[in-house]
Amino acid sequence: MRVIIKEDASMVSEWAAEYVAFRINEFHPTAKKPFVLGLPTGSTPLGMYAHLIKMCQKGRVSFENVITFNMDEYIGLAPSHPQSYHYFMWQNFFKDIDIKPQNVHILNGLTKNYAKECADYERAIAAVGGVHLFIGGVGEDGHIAFNEPFSSLSSRTRIKTLTESTIKANARFFDGDISQVPTQALTVGIGTIMDAREVMILATGASKAQALKHSIEGSISHMWTLSALQQHPHGIIVCDKSATGALEQATTAYFMEVEKQKF
Repeated sequence: MRVIIKEDASMVSEWAAEYVAFRINEFHPTAKKPFVLGLPTGSTPLGMYAHLIKMCQKGRVSFENVITFNMDEYIGLAPSHPQSYHYFMWQNFFKDIDIKPQNVHILNGLTKNYAKECADYERAIAAVGGVHLFIGGVGEDGHIAFNEPFSSLSSRTRIKTLTESTIKANARFFDGDISQVPTQALTVGIGTIMDAREVMILATGASKAQALKHSIEGSISHMWTLSALQQHPHGIIVCDKSATGALEQATTAYFMEVEKQKF
């Protein structure tokens, strides 16, 4: 596991965007050989998306031959709902880059057949040869996507009931009204994420400190689903100094020393 420690959230966003662009450009994607990117929602990746938009508009990276798969979607929200992840992605990223709409994949929260929707999503990922780079955030309790504590570390795309802490955390996106937050979602599984050739997790702020401590220094456990990244051959955590507050000083010093190179 690599741990990239930056001074603040802005620098985390910039580094992550540069890395995404680097990976896409290095791959030289074409229509017949697209780059496959897994994407998150939430407040943490917004800065990265803003940087990528600017880079795309300046010609530093193109998404014309990039296929995307989002991590999750709320059950019961239409794509046009302001808090749906369809809406989030188009408003905050897709509408401002050169991606082809047919290359965007987001789970359908209005489906009448959850099992089929999830199975089809897994098949769609497999059909394009798997994800090259899956990007995610992390919750205060160490969850990635909607894989809450005690989720199976071999889980696949499925329906998930959200914990009270996650619902409360997401209420800020619903004008603080917890009653408006959906209680279930469709989400890729830990196994789905770990199948990607590379996984990059973004973590900013002191509230993520315990999640990083357990996931980096602790044992692999379904109590902290991010800890599964320890077993990935190409796992990266990009975080700010505030998020490292609970790590041992020697741990922080080690990663600061070995990660002096650009990429």
